[in-house]
Amino acid sequence: MSLTIGIVGLPNVGKSTLFNALTKKSVPAENYPFCTIDPSIGIVAVPDDRLIKLSEFSKSAKTVPAAVEFVDIAGLVKGAAKGGGLGNQFLAHIREVDAIAHVVRVFTDKSITHVEDRIDPLADVEIINLELQLADEQSLARRAERSKKDKNLPPLQLLSQKPVLYVINTSQASENMDVKLPGRSVKIDPIFGTGLGELIRVGYELLDLITFFTTGNDETRAWTIKGGSTASEAGAAIHSDFRGRFIKAEVINWQTLLDVGSYSAVRERGLLHTEGRDYIVKDGDVIEFKI
Repeated sequence: MSLTIGIVGLPNVGKSTLFNALTKKSVPAENYPFCTIDPSIGIVAVPDDRLIKLSEFSKSAKTVPAAVEFVDIAGLVKGAAKGGGLGNQFLAHIREVDAIAHVVRVFTDKSITHVEDRIDPLADVEIINLELQLADEQSLARRAERSKKDKNLPPLQLLSQKPVLYVINTSQASENMDVKLPGRSVKIDPIFGTGLGELIRVGYELLDLITFFTTGNDETRAWTIKGGSTASEAGAAIHSDFRGRFIKAEVINWQTLLDVGSYSAVRERGLLHTEGRDYIVKDGDVIEFKI
């Protein structure tokens, strides 16, 4: 399952620095607007102690975490919806992601310019949100014209309707302010690396994702599915053939498995549940599929 979070915000708020800290991938982070033109993409492992414990339990040769894809998108400015600052190109990049990590700057640092020549996080949020709304209005207007000729149009991917997580860049090396933003937020300092794990986990939750596990001597792996997925849909996350060939699934909660100590003991106590294709998978389930 490929799910992406776009890192957006005004120029020079710390987007590329955050991306570098998240992915350890080198992208431009110089102190001038629009240094990032093409989006950079990085795959980030989701921190999960459950995975490590299951891998140790099974003495697995390989451990594979769940992952979220982050996309570093160049800074938006006022007028982006009208093409300002290469706005059309950047808005197109945002249209391709599943959720938005909106970076706002709360630190003051005279050596790092702000495109609006002031530090006002709420005003920064309003600028970005307005540009997304204006872009959506343009999309709706174009859709109205097209619908006169074509009645079978695909649904619009409205920018202002995407899930948003506000990332408050505090930069501990500089003076910063307290701020309340209109939505879920995480405080980070990409220079010192604080808050990054929480950002990844919250981003995962923002996309309404859950994790189930498979574990054995060869491999312990965390699999990503949407909340509310059935057992057959979870099987398809492993291999598309699992959906059609699904017979049953043997399921146990990860903590119960560790507490009991072995699969044989789990079976003896009747704690291993046999479920059909319509079973709704729970976060933390350990599943063995029978096909």
